[in-house]
Amino acid sequence: MAVGTEIHTYFNGAWHAGDIPVMRAADHGSWLGSTVFDGARWVDGLAPDLDAHCARVNRSAEALMLTPTVSTDDMVQMVMEGVRRFAPGTAVYIRPMYWGIHGDPTAIIPGPEETGFAICLEAIPMAGPDATTTLTTTRFRRPVLESAVVNAKAGCLYPNNARMLAEARAKGFGNALVADAMGNVAETATANVFMVKDGEVFTPIANGTFLSGITRARHISNLAADGVRVNETVLTFDDFRDADEVFLSGNMSKVTPVTAFDDRQYQVGPVTRRVREMYWDWARSAG
Repeated sequence: MAVGTEIHTYFNGAWHAGDIPVMRAADHGSWLGSTVFDGARWVDGLAPDLDAHCARVNRSAEALMLTPTVSTDDMVQMVMEGVRRFAPGTAVYIRPMYWGIHGDPTAIIPGPEETGFAICLEAIPMAGPDATTTLTTTRFRRPVLESAVVNAKAGCLYPNNARMLAEARAKGFGNALVADAMGNVAETATANVFMVKDGEVFTPIANGTFLSGITRARHISNLAADGVRVNETVLTFDDFRDADEVFLSGNMSKVTPVTAFDDRQYQVGPVTRRVREMYWDWARSAG
């Protein structure tokens, strides 16, 4: 599924132009869903937290009982080689991925002897500074570790997210605010979520039902350095209805302001704008 207009793919030890075939029909990943990936960004010559994203895809592979085959440092070097294939100024989505190839005698458990690996680089522009979204509720919830591999960024989790997003869009909203198994807010269908009330910042506590994102952690760190403590706590839908500001945190767009939750309207407030400003200030200083 190509999203970008220009793609370069690392596979079998070399970079290739285009969206090349990398998986076979009988690979464990295509048959039984043992795929993991991660996402990073290349923007204005910067790849914020690239090492953390590469390290996480290896952890995700292990969570799906796959054997990661590329070290974090080597993966970072591969990516940096690949992004030089794009014209200067191109915003690139960086997607390293693993998948199972063989299985055990039952075919269900991925075999350890060989793991598929590729890196897909797609030219996808960053959202503009005026981009916003809206939220609604969904009847679908985040699973728990006992029923799904929620400790991995795994492809098999995304059909559930797709159901959430499709329901939200059918209701005329951009995204869904999603509950965990207990009925408290976990995240949205595509990103972690923050809210602001009376100048204080809150985000759902990482309780094992959703990935506590790398960009989420960066925002928390940046806010702390700016003298603002983020309250990681149990939050309800009513807490969000009572909030002054709401914004999403994810790798694709970094910060996305929310302007509505059902019939509750929000302004793009000063904390949201400050979080975005601090993120890019940090990225340039770390670059």
